[in-house]
Amino acid sequence: MMNYNAGDIVYVFYRNPHTQDVANIQAAAVVNNPERPGELALFLYENYYPLTEEVAVFSNEAEAYETYGNYFDDTLQGGIDD
Repeated sequence: MMNYNAGDIVYVFYRNPHTQDVANIQAAAVVNNPERPGELALFLYENYYPLTEEVAVFSNEAEAYETYGNYFDDTLQGGIDD
């Protein structure tokens, strides 16, 4: 079960819409969904995305990188700010 609150910063896998075989880890803000009052959304790249169980959301960057390496059999170097 997700336990996030509006204002939390989380990390998600984000696929480039122009190059579907490229995925990155990106920080996103948890916000109140402006289209569905009472629900939360992810705010990422100036867009709102539903915060559902289908989205891989991580509460910290290290966990996101570890899981990314397990799924994509690759190790990313550095962090988001590098």
